[in-house]
Amino acid sequence: MNQTTANYDEPWKEALSEYFEAFLYFFFPEVHQLIDWTKIPESLEKELKRITASAKTKKRFADKLYKVWLLRGEEVWILIHIEIQSQYEENFPQRMYIYNYRAFDLYQKPVISLAILGDERVNWRPDSYNYTIAGCEVSLKFPTVKLLDYEENWSELEASSNPFAIIVMAHLKTKATTGKLPQREQWKWKLIRGLYEKEFEREQIIKLFEIIDNMMTLSPELQSSLESKIKQFEEERTMPLISNMELRGIERGKEIGALENARDFVKKVLENRLGDIPGDIGQCLNDASVISVLEEMLKAALIVNSFEECRKSFSIIINK
Repeated sequence: MNQTTANYDEPWKEALSEYFEAFLYFFFPEVHQLIDWTKIPESLEKELKRITASAKTKKRFADKLYKVWLLRGEEVWILIHIEIQSQYEENFPQRMYIYNYRAFDLYQKPVISLAILGDERVNWRPDSYNYTIAGCEVSLKFPTVKLLDYEENWSELEASSNPFAIIVMAHLKTKATTGKLPQREQWKWKLIRGLYEKEFEREQIIKLFEIIDNMMTLSPELQSSLESKIKQFEEERTMPLISNMELRGIERGKEIGALENARDFVKKVLENRLGDIPGDIGQCLNDASVISVLEEMLKAALIVNSFEECRKSFSIIINK
């Protein structure tokens, strides 16, 4: 069987975007408790690109930059690096330092640098960068988390309701099954099945499913086998993750070519899931004149749990 290349970067970035607060709570609780979570963190993608473009290192893996506010009212930036590579990278501490000082140099904001080490070297644990010359000393110390350490606390990961407990398990088992795709398929199925047992919101289950599915890549044959297991499992449940009607809706939503049919189908999904459609939401659908917009509305209609959530989702879609 040909080896299938695992995908780490995109799932981790997606997880950070969806669950930033849960990320800090799980990995860096000391940082989490300093932040005023009544103020919504801001993702600074444009600023991050400028910081990494200014760096001179060969690798540029700064993954996420957020603006947050501390409980004492101070604005700070949090720069998160996730190092996935299996090989030893001598310049990693230097890269942490460069991104930190570039962020401060360009924007004059205090920066908290955090690192996740997802590699397989047990003893590689960089947590500082410094040099001294002619009485001048430069130093940066940064908190790090080694994902391998969680192997010893597997039962705690399984019991945790934090999304990153599941993501860590997926990461570790993806690493452990490199070149062993049948075993990866078994672990992937176990983790996906475990999603149903957690007390997550339905939308969160779907998002975590997508993250696991993207990370734990399989051969087409094994992926097909996994999907058959999922289908059979859902058929045995009284409330499947995505009902047959909704699955048909997704497929039909990809095929419809007429605006009116698209509008009618989104309305039908909402009526089946939530009841009579309020006038403002119906008007919002009637005003949509682009198929791609209606397809986004269909996706939203399949996961929202109330018309209030529907209004917010439709507003975001329309104003993109």
